[in-house]
Amino acid sequence: MANVGVLGAGSWGTALSVLLHDNGHEVTIWSIDQKEVEMLNTKREHEAKLPGVKLAKEIVITNELNHAINGKDFLVLAVPSIFTRSTARKMSPFVAEGQMIVDVAKGIEEATLMTLSEQIHQEIPQADVAVLSGPSHAEEVGQKLPTTCVIGAKTKKTAEYLQSMFNSRVFRVYTSPDILGIELGGALKNVIALAAGIADGLGYGDNTKAALITRGIAEIARLGMKMGGKLETFTGLTGIGDLIVTCASVHSRNRKAGYLMGQGKSMQEAMDEVNMVVEGVYSAKAAASLAKKYEVPMPIVEEINRILFEGKDPKKAVDDLMQRESKIENSSLLMGKRIKVKCIPPGSAAYTCISTARGYFYGFISGIQRYKSTDRRRDLSWRSRTGTDRQINIY
Repeated sequence: MANVGVLGAGSWGTALSVLLHDNGHEVTIWSIDQKEVEMLNTKREHEAKLPGVKLAKEIVITNELNHAINGKDFLVLAVPSIFTRSTARKMSPFVAEGQMIVDVAKGIEEATLMTLSEQIHQEIPQADVAVLSGPSHAEEVGQKLPTTCVIGAKTKKTAEYLQSMFNSRVFRVYTSPDILGIELGGALKNVIALAAGIADGLGYGDNTKAALITRGIAEIARLGMKMGGKLETFTGLTGIGDLIVTCASVHSRNRKAGYLMGQGKSMQEAMDEVNMVVEGVYSAKAAASLAKKYEVPMPIVEEINRILFEGKDPKKAVDDLMQRESKIENSSLLMGKRIKVKCIPPGSAAYTCISTARGYFYGFISGIQRYKSTDRRRDLSWRSRTGTDRQINIY
């Protein structure tokens, strides 16, 4: 059993507090809002943000930050992304050397283009910072519906410890060392979810939704990999998994805000009606800035920014996306090119393979574990049973 402090009493912080309590841990919830603390202590339920989910009497709710941090085995930082830095700064004097902090929000800071874990590390350098992400609406976690997430951490020890703390019969947790990829997937999918909601609000159908999801993950993966994230992360729970649930679910605040904008409401009107922080709005400018910085084309993100901040008509944005210059679906699929891959057996299971194909070659070759790429040369490492040359046709 662990002693846990949860910083943030919104829907996600409340849902995770219930989960951790059900797992047998001692839980203290902190809120910056004294009135919210009084309401939760009285009603033992967040009627506005997580109705129907009861807080056990053993869960402590406080407005005193030091009470939620001192002596805790690990901390869960569950405030909205726009308040991550300011909250971390307030936490810093109370955080012990090596104390674990699990960030569960999703976003990128517009001014610095830093991920949330980078902001936390900057404000609390003594902390051991990890992240928890994946397709996980608070409403369903609070109702104890089966959910899967990923813990990202710098060390295997931290990742496996936190995995054991959150794991339950209804909440399965995987581990990953790719913190950057996890955070980028979580932040950028909120921007694509706005687009999916706008499409729904305009009355478009499933074909449009499927196109936005698949082309959206292509944009996310292009940028994420250019920044150092791993392809496997973007094709996993914290990438395509989180994107699907956010674009399709009635619980998604980002999709709902987009839906309202598609029906003609302004950005501010939509955010006011959702009555919760719409992370995608705050991440949109940062996503566009990152795309420019790393020279990665992200047409959906660009159009969302024009809708949000330049007043562009959503229908015109869709028309412009549909009438872009025709191109191949994936630039790695070089039409009619033949690639010869030379395998050099060193006497172990791992072989180094060199491909001199031009362009990008991300292909889902069975067994690929990692790769590094440039425009002209690929350095692929995989596990193989033979050391023979391979001929690969790409059409």
